Amino acid sequence: MPTPNLRRQVSLWLLLPLVALLALDAWLTYHRAMSAAHVAFDRSLSFSLKSIREGTRLQNGQIEVDLPYLALEMFESDVGGKIYYLIREDGGRAVTGYGDLPLPPRRDTPEPYQTRFYDATYRGQELRMAALRLPVHDVPTAQTRVAWIMIGETIEPRQALAREILIGSLTQEAMLIVLALAIVWLGVGRGLRPLNRLSATVAARADDDPAPLDEAGLPREMKPLVESINQYIARLRRMQESRRRFFTDAAHQLKTPLAVIQAESELALRETKDERASLHLKRLNGAVRQAGKGVQQLLSLSRLDADSGHRVKLGTLPLDKVARSVTLDWSPVARARNIDLGFEQEGSVEVVGQRDLLSELCGNLIDNAIRYAGDGSVITVRVAKTSEGALLQVIDDGPGIAPQERDAVFERFYRSAATSSVEGSGLGLAIVREIARVHHARVTLDDAPGGGLIVSVTFEP
Repeated sequence: MPTPNLRRQVSLWLLLPLVALLALDAWLTYHRAMSAAHVAFDRSLSFSLKSIREGTRLQNGQIEVDLPYLALEMFESDVGGKIYYLIREDGGRAVTGYGDLPLPPRRDTPEPYQTRFYDATYRGQELRMAALRLPVHDVPTAQTRVAWIMIGETIEPRQALAREILIGSLTQEAMLIVLALAIVWLGVGRGLRPLNRLSATVAARADDDPAPLDEAGLPREMKPLVESINQYIARLRRMQESRRRFFTDAAHQLKTPLAVIQAESELALRETKDERASLHLKRLNGAVRQAGKGVQQLLSLSRLDADSGHRVKLGTLPLDKVARSVTLDWSPVARARNIDLGFEQEGSVEVVGQRDLLSELCGNLIDNAIRYAGDGSVITVRVAKTSEGALLQVIDDGPGIAPQERDAVFERFYRSAATSSVEGSGLGLAIVREIARVHHARVTLDDAPGGGLIVSVTFEP
């Protein structure tokens, strides 16, 4: 699912109602434009009616009209508008024009000398009509007749004017909307700068940095968020400290009685003459020794976890000397099992690390090789400098590890079926991986030439 963009969301939520408002405004603008067009063109119709009225007279009892063509020419339009007119006697004959032009509705019948505007349909066309009832007098004969003067115009010119007004208005408003969205886009981006700076600060923090975030210079709206993050960091720090204290206390409480049991079992083993009791004491001593080592390994893992909060101070040190020293420490164990444990180095090799952790890493690799390669095997510890960085290798000629299990062996407590009979807890390689992570190194497993296993730890240059 794509990550939502706040600036895009804000702009979209503003755009939708603005488009709806633009549609509503377009509808209102068009009706206002039509009303304005009616007012303008109705004045022309009224002027034409007055011009025709001045040429209307009663002569010999008949209504006659001198039609002023100038009054009709002024209605000519570039958009194809048409003019229809009619002068007729009230209830009588048509004097001139289109005799079937519709009269105004009865309820809209104008008073004498008053102009009435109305809408009508004529020959399938919509017309805007202007009608005038005009009493015409013949003074010498004292006769009076009522004449209807009507002029109709198709509404195309009015619609064209309304569309022109509408397009101009919509163009202006669309430009304003685009400008408003650009301002919102820039404004939201500027407003998000403190949040982006906060995000960059959090991303740049070390994994084990427990310090609270600085609230100085942040907008008031962001301070609750920073306070919540700081409260979470404080809770997390308290949980980490509680867990470290638990492991430390548990290890301390377990190490002492285990050491006492181991010492007592060794003492009893030396003093007993009973073979069956001696056998049980040997098993007890081995189990206690394994339990003590397991406690120590669990304590190491608890300190090395990425979320433990434990900060490791790294410095430059000679990897070759550390590995040589650890190899010498394990030499008595190897000789007791008739194992040829050797050390090779190619020049002086330095890394950035912590001596005790690197010693533990190297010791775990040698311990695993001694356990699983078996009596009479050959184990070589090798240190070299390569183009990829410093390299530490432990090579044995034992049974090796199947390719499909090489990822699983780094999981805690994992024991393959092939090595289940060998004494161990399944924590050695897990500790190696965590120490390598702390030192920004990677661990790989490969087949040794002629059989066996090569464990390689490559440190970044």
